[in-house]
Amino acid sequence: MMTISKKRITLSRRMATVAKLLLFVMALFMLAPAARTQTLPNPAIGSLNKPERLEWFRDQGFGIFIHWSVDSQLGVIISHSLVDASPEYDKKFYEELPKTFYPNKFDADALARIIKLSGARYSVLTNKHHSGFAMFATATNNFNVMDTPFHRDITKELYTALRKQGIAPGVYYSPDDFYWLYKHNIPINRYVPNVQFNVNPGLLKYDQQQITELLTHYGPISMIFFDGDPRGLRELAWKLQPNIVVTRGGIETPEQNVPGSPLPGPWEANMTMGTSWQYQPQDTYKSVPELLDILIHTRARGGNLLLNVGPKPDGELPIEQEERLRQIGLWMFINSECIYNTRPWNITNENDVWFTQIPDKDANGKELKTSTLYAIVDRPWRRGTFTELVLQSVRITAQSQVAVLGQNSKVFEYQQRADPTPTLKEQSDGLHVRAMRTQRLTDSGVYANPAVIRITHVEQAFIPPTATTLDPQANGGKYLLRGEWQNPGSKATVQVGFEYRTITGEDTNARTSRWQPLPLESVSAPGAFTRETEAFQPGQDYEVRTVVRHPLLTIYGNMVRVTVSPAASAK
Repeated sequence: MMTISKKRITLSRRMATVAKLLLFVMALFMLAPAARTQTLPNPAIGSLNKPERLEWFRDQGFGIFIHWSVDSQLGVIISHSLVDASPEYDKKFYEELPKTFYPNKFDADALARIIKLSGARYSVLTNKHHSGFAMFATATNNFNVMDTPFHRDITKELYTALRKQGIAPGVYYSPDDFYWLYKHNIPINRYVPNVQFNVNPGLLKYDQQQITELLTHYGPISMIFFDGDPRGLRELAWKLQPNIVVTRGGIETPEQNVPGSPLPGPWEANMTMGTSWQYQPQDTYKSVPELLDILIHTRARGGNLLLNVGPKPDGELPIEQEERLRQIGLWMFINSECIYNTRPWNITNENDVWFTQIPDKDANGKELKTSTLYAIVDRPWRRGTFTELVLQSVRITAQSQVAVLGQNSKVFEYQQRADPTPTLKEQSDGLHVRAMRTQRLTDSGVYANPAVIRITHVEQAFIPPTATTLDPQANGGKYLLRGEWQNPGSKATVQVGFEYRTITGEDTNARTSRWQPLPLESVSAPGAFTRETEAFQPGQDYEVRTVVRHPLLTIYGNMVRVTVSPAASAK
């Protein structure tokens, strides 16, 4: 009896141990939702993007994204309406909707011309979005543009037209394929285990067949954007076209936001013109000044801007999008010199004056200490009036010259006595730049978009502070935010603090929530600083960054992710 009892006790203890382990694993599973989702690789790791092609890509500066698929005619979000849709919705989407796709006003040449006019140097089409509908001729399925009443290869027509205009064509491709899941009776979703390649090897083979079609049937492709797990696909892309630039999947591609400070190396912000990617009739659009600010701030921080448009069901652009492209085109017609081939200055801006630069080079191509600097003046500046900038980050040389882009600054229309000649003068408080805006661009003479002043052969006169965000420390329901700053080039008193934003439910690259500021404090000595907060809610994911407000500019530190346990309490 004693032996049996010991066995029972031993068995009970083992069962209890197993139960505890199961509970522990379940707890980890509940507390770490990221572990259940698809983790995409660091885009820089294993990248075969050629350095010279990345530099070429950085020189382009501005591109146009085109989101367009079979569901544009419903005025619905592209692809994502299929997630958690009823079986009836899925069946109608995949079996009936393609029968109505007929963009009878699609004119590839007209679209390419307006892209050219906008000042963009490349354009990326959604060849296949998550729904699985292919905007190209594919042998892999019957869910593509050639199996619709339209029966024309939109990809082929557009790429031919783009090349005529000197626009580099690019591919957008979603490794996620809801049509493939639908056909295999797998619930439609993204970033969860049952839809990933490792449990669906057939999906990877299917995607590889389509990538092979796109990169062998449509001529040289300049860049490719993988909106999902690129592993097994980007390597194929580099093999088929070694000069291709893999953007998403190979470099940083922040979505719906511009980072607060320059990112290392090339990167690309992809942004909507309104709030929607694909055409939606109720969309609300950003103003032209807002769009230009996005372009300018992106280039000042070293990135490219990929600005999105979405054709209507008939194939034409909405008039709101066309008008904005034309207005951006006018600004670029005058000022593209500050966008193409430029790199960041040592600071992004001095208050409302933003900078890009082109380093001077000697006869052997070696960079010199001087640069051509572009000062983009984002303040009210009426035609016929002088503005004076006082720049503390710029030092002129004996060879320096100044000009306002687009004008010769020799005459002012109808006024013989005006002298609009711009001047440079160094004084104790900085470089004084005085210039008049003379060119008339509208009948009214009113043109509210930024003017650009070019100053040649300048040197850096200021080393900006630096900011670093350290990992926060949890203390019950509170978090101690930690940062530090260094101030090598100025003795100015600054304000330091933190900003945070929620990223719960966001796509891997997308950021739509606004930064929330915490109170700032004034400091004069560099070093570490902290702030305690109870703002973080249980079960939420956040990003935190440090902020240093210098009298000339605001500097942001790196972003640090914070995942708050569901069991965390504010008390």
